[in-house]
Amino acid sequence: MPFKQNNLIIALLAGLLLTQASFADVPLHKQTLPELENRLEAIDAELSQLARYSLRTGLGAIGYRSAAYDRAETPTWVQVDFANVTELDALILVPAIWRDPTSGLQPDGFPRAFRILAGTNDDPDGQVIQQFTQDDAILPRIAPLVIPTPGVVASWIRIEATHLSPRAADGKYSLQFAEILAFSGSENVALQQPLTSSISHEFDGGLGWGDHYATDGFLPYLMNSGRGHGNFGYYSDIIVNQDTELSITLDLQRIHPISRIQLYTLNQGDTFPQASPSDVGFPRHLLIEAATQADFSDRRVLVDFTYESPYDLGPVMSWAVPPTPCRYVRFRALEPYIYRKAPHVGSRIGFSEIEIFSQGRNVALGRPLSASHPQHAGTTRFLPRLTDGHNPYGQILPLRDWLEELAQRHKLETERPEIEQELSLRYARQKTNLRRMGWLAALLATGIGFTILIDRFLQTRKIAQIKERFAADLHDELGANLHTIGLLSDLAEESQGDLEEQSTILHRIRAVSKQTGTAMRHCSDLLEANDLYTDMRSDMNRAARRIMANFEYDIVVEGEAHIARLSQRVRTDVFLFYKECLINILRHSGATRFEARITASPKELQLTVHDNGKHLIHDAPASLRRRAKLLRAKLAISTPPEGGNHIKLTLNTRKKRLKKFW
Repeated sequence: MPFKQNNLIIALLAGLLLTQASFADVPLHKQTLPELENRLEAIDAELSQLARYSLRTGLGAIGYRSAAYDRAETPTWVQVDFANVTELDALILVPAIWRDPTSGLQPDGFPRAFRILAGTNDDPDGQVIQQFTQDDAILPRIAPLVIPTPGVVASWIRIEATHLSPRAADGKYSLQFAEILAFSGSENVALQQPLTSSISHEFDGGLGWGDHYATDGFLPYLMNSGRGHGNFGYYSDIIVNQDTELSITLDLQRIHPISRIQLYTLNQGDTFPQASPSDVGFPRHLLIEAATQADFSDRRVLVDFTYESPYDLGPVMSWAVPPTPCRYVRFRALEPYIYRKAPHVGSRIGFSEIEIFSQGRNVALGRPLSASHPQHAGTTRFLPRLTDGHNPYGQILPLRDWLEELAQRHKLETERPEIEQELSLRYARQKTNLRRMGWLAALLATGIGFTILIDRFLQTRKIAQIKERFAADLHDELGANLHTIGLLSDLAEESQGDLEEQSTILHRIRAVSKQTGTAMRHCSDLLEANDLYTDMRSDMNRAARRIMANFEYDIVVEGEAHIARLSQRVRTDVFLFYKECLINILRHSGATRFEARITASPKELQLTVHDNGKHLIHDAPASLRRRAKLLRAKLAISTPPEGGNHIKLTLNTRKKRLKKFW
């Protein structure tokens, strides 16, 4: 059941990986913010389910190291020969690891660029099945490098390095591996197989380096699946009687063709520094036997192991054995481990876990065990813990699954900072944009407030202008008409004896009154009445006849086509200015004659009014200045030497008729 659960978890992780693969293919800067955030959550969720790094401590074999070179481009290769022609699924390369005082754990001598060849005994040259360049950036890494090799059939594989990396010891270039594994299904067919190299290396294995260490099954990691609770396996009581045999027998409960045996050592460095040697409880001479009969009458020796140095022992001891049908497996300590701590001195035996593989499956899981020696009643390291599927770090995974999870962890832990960095940049940009939007909103609010103030100012000014224009219109139009009516009334009174003259005057009074009514509607509505002052020449003559009844006058209008193109408001204001000039002549100058001239061109309009009266003592009357201001025209009043007054209004007709703010 635990293996089924493992397979389910692996399937779920694989599905999650496939779901996220499309995101990994898209450059980070092209992914949306929600996609990046979802990817980060998916990575964290997957990392929580993957095996974790736990490195070995203490003394032991390191792996394979080639000779040292001065140049990184020195061609170097190693080759692993299998026992048989095998169909391979994956090749896994485990880097040698060293502790850098500055940057922490780093790979040592792992090639930057290399290619992998595979072949058979009939094909000594082989074929390139995979190739890595420096652009692939496989370094830095302390994780295994998993290289899929589907459909490859070979009896050997060769790793040819084309660009070496420096080793930590002296900076020279070498080729190093902690372990080389080749999987056919769940079986590592490279286990304990011979290795050859392009040149003899400088070590014979006495310092932890050597050819056979590349395939000895020892890894720089401890099995830490990150799942379940760990236990410390079985450790026997101290046996003082030297004649007592220390052995453990496993009953598989039915016959299985077994092909691999794995023993997990008891002490796997749960403290730093390691409190006791890694060989605690492990026999100095171990014999592993198999039988189909309970009395071992048909026994066969599967493993005869002698422990001679710390380099012979690792956290997981693996032995590939010829396929052997058996039901019972016995582990005999021909030379047991001696516990030497007075006053308790004696023999002991212990392991963390026992695994027996048949067709890639651990058939020892949950199977019963028995011991030849007496058990201590108070011990917490019970014999059944040897087949419960757990080591001190938790649940034990199949070797290939464990290494692939470590490789996947490396990939995700490499990807995660890149996503975090991209997210930080996005968040920083969002913060900047938000700050800019805040300033923009503030500026917009200020602009709106300023616009409201300007609008209120313009409305107030417009009202003032309307009042000013209304007053000017009333004064210039109605005042002139009322004054004209007054004059005509005086003339009517003087002509009481002349009925025809009186009738003419009354008709004139009637016409002025009608014109006054029309002007009143114009002033009160503040609209430009299209029926007022449509013909400047006629209107000027009519006004002169009504207002200057007994005056001689001469009126000249030039450029009537240009005058007609002016707006009704401008024509009205010019005409009212002219009428106000007549009223001022009538009231103040004492003149008997006047001349009026309008000259219009595409650029300007000039209105001049000249009389023969007495000189005006003061400046231009306020009514004329007000009307000139409404027109935004220039006003000039002069007194020619020959006498009289000369009023000149100049209007720039090309200027845009825009109202000023102030």
